[in-house]
Amino acid sequence: MNTTLLVLTMLIPTQSKVETEGDRLTAIVKAEWDRTMKENPTWASSLGDRRFNTNWPDLSIAAFEKSHLLDVEVLNKLDGIDLSKLDQEDRINYRLFRRKYELQVEAFQYRWYLVPLNQRGGIQDRGSLANGLRFEKMKDFDDWLVRMKTFPAHMDQTIHLMREGIKAGISHPKVVMQRLPAQIDKQLVHNPQQQIFFKPFSNTPDSISTLQKKRLRSEALKAVEEEILPSFRKFKTFFEEEYLPACLEQVGVWQIPDGADLYNLRCREFTTTDLTPTQIHTIGLAEVKRIRAEMEKIIEEVKFEGTFDEFLSHLRTDQRFYFNNGEDLLRAYMAVCKRIDPQLVKLFKRLPRVPYGVEAIPPQLAPDTTTAYYRSPAADGTRAGTYFVNLYRPEVRPKYEIDALSLHEAVPGHHLQIALAQELDSLPRFRRYGGYTAYVEGWALYAESLGGELGLYQDPYSRFGQLTYEMWRAVRLVVDTGMHHQHWSRQKAIDFFAANTAKSMYDIENEIDRYISWPGQALAYKIGELKIQELRKKSEAAFGEDFDIREFHEIVLQNGAVTLDILEDQVNAWIESH
Repeated sequence: MNTTLLVLTMLIPTQSKVETEGDRLTAIVKAEWDRTMKENPTWASSLGDRRFNTNWPDLSIAAFEKSHLLDVEVLNKLDGIDLSKLDQEDRINYRLFRRKYELQVEAFQYRWYLVPLNQRGGIQDRGSLANGLRFEKMKDFDDWLVRMKTFPAHMDQTIHLMREGIKAGISHPKVVMQRLPAQIDKQLVHNPQQQIFFKPFSNTPDSISTLQKKRLRSEALKAVEEEILPSFRKFKTFFEEEYLPACLEQVGVWQIPDGADLYNLRCREFTTTDLTPTQIHTIGLAEVKRIRAEMEKIIEEVKFEGTFDEFLSHLRTDQRFYFNNGEDLLRAYMAVCKRIDPQLVKLFKRLPRVPYGVEAIPPQLAPDTTTAYYRSPAADGTRAGTYFVNLYRPEVRPKYEIDALSLHEAVPGHHLQIALAQELDSLPRFRRYGGYTAYVEGWALYAESLGGELGLYQDPYSRFGQLTYEMWRAVRLVVDTGMHHQHWSRQKAIDFFAANTAKSMYDIENEIDRYISWPGQALAYKIGELKIQELRKKSEAAFGEDFDIREFHEIVLQNGAVTLDILEDQVNAWIESH
């Protein structure tokens, strides 16, 4: 190129890229993810985003009001996007993103944020955050020290929220809040080195010098003694003398101001449908009846002589169905997972790259929480997925539940689905790391039904365990709507649960208390699973002998967690394209 042409080329202004509607949507979504991380710094930390590692969430009333106004502003921005100019993938992003903000804006009026904890988690166990964080460099430890030193302010904000809840008549019922004093007491250790906040300093890496280790431990011990323990002592006094006496005497969110409207919203939110509480209750009763008939067939198969209730009592009391210690129970969970893992290729085209482990639920939470739960991998790949199992009182945790529970929480349930979703780099982060309970839990419940195809459920009791777990989710539709919509008592819900499942009374009471403190969430499992089963049957009918289960699962999983209407659209498009 000659000099004159080079100069002329340099003088021609570079044409900037024209911003498309998709670009505008992407910019909004990205900015909102950053705001979400800033407003939820503990979640950010658990995902591996270290930008806010010194922060606790701002729980001031002003912060909630500000966040609400920003949510409204986001909806206004979305109104300005021309949907006709979005490609198919961005239209899905738009629908999911808009739905999230519409629900948040609608929910704000009910002030549920005035209930910042329940018996399954909250500030009484905030130090457990450290279990999911990386502590590799000096900054990681210093950041945690800042959180320790600012914990009293976080505690004060929590107490203020709860006081406002008392004034507004918004709280959990007393029956579930009675569980918290024992949890608080577990934080009030005599030896500061046993406090959970101190745990990261018990094993510092060799890359940190001896002098620095000494400094870190000294500051951590001081923070426990001067910040953490006094905060929990303050909280214990407030909780026992002020908060617990003011909690609701009955169960059901219908008691709080506009509680019926809030519950209707939660039903829509968690099921991603427009089903009413009455419709969900009716679906639940029908499913209970159907599954009960399947259970009766197994009782006949094992030639049990007695009533249905007597068979359930037999399962709850016969010691051959239980382990004597937690170590044997944990080994049994691990053994089942090892049996499942190599069989997955029969049903799935893709498996997640990130592995998972099986661990015991922390002892300070085990008495008051569920049989098991799953923790997703860190977003940066530095932490595997974890299947947490409850080893507290192994004598009430039956062997015949292990197959179904492992299929649900580990693979092909939560770990397979969530880890795969996190690996979908083309999706925006709110879809990769967020989700929709009806899809996520519906998939995990559907995964339980795959046990036979994966070589499990080899004996009738194990198959009865699978039906027990399916019945458990059907019962949820009845008792959750029963308590929160039809004003059922806690005991009526417990009795209905016990009359239809072989779960232990200990588990049943924990489960009912979970539904009391988390209105609507438990509805998602069965509603989601029913939709996935419906779509599988529709696909099998459409393809006939050409139906490929691996391809069906790929279609269901390939876009991460979506609402049930979008999932149906995707499966229908797959059917129509062949």
